[in-house]
Amino acid sequence: MSDDSFIREVNEEIRREQAQALWDRFGPAILGIAILIVLGTAAVVGYRYWDESRANRSGDAFSAALKLANDGKRDEAIAALDQLEKDGYGAYPLLARMRAATVKADKGDVDGAVKDFDEVAADNAIPAGIRDIARLRAALLLVDHGSYADVSSRIEALTADTNPLRHSAREALGLAAWKDGKSADALKLFDQISSDEAAPRNVRQRAQLMSELIRGSGNAS
Repeated sequence: MSDDSFIREVNEEIRREQAQALWDRFGPAILGIAILIVLGTAAVVGYRYWDESRANRSGDAFSAALKLANDGKRDEAIAALDQLEKDGYGAYPLLARMRAATVKADKGDVDGAVKDFDEVAADNAIPAGIRDIARLRAALLLVDHGSYADVSSRIEALTADTNPLRHSAREALGLAAWKDGKSADALKLFDQISSDEAAPRNVRQRAQLMSELIRGSGNAS
């Protein structure tokens, strides 16, 4: 045996002994970490599947309820939406809650719809933007079915210059003021919409028409 072969065999034996020593020392920990990684990956995949399955079921139930409403089966739609509000997943319970109020309004139950929107608006667990939308929806119903005070109490704060819903809020409040004989207040609100370049074109056009109507009636002061 040459010196080189002997040295190689010695080195290999030393490496084997070192590797065995390392395995004896760290092997169980490495195995434990590997098992935890596998279990963790399986848990993440399992949770994602469970999460997606629940969301898909709620989405299907919401679509079915909307179809019932579109088909004119409003009582059945409300029952389905109420059930989804109780056992739905993710954002669907809140969507069901809002949609059920709309279906009630469509079937003529304005008082019930306003009550439902008011409850959403008063629920601090719901994001502020959704609560503001619920206030606006209630106010829009009350333009025709309530008083100026009813509308104002819900959306006066939404008419501020920094509120993203200000255009619709000003329009609803302006209509309520005009209906209540407060022509000057109505004109001010419609003029605010007309002069706001950020307002949607259709809203500005309606506001301009209302401004012209009020001025033409001679009740602008």
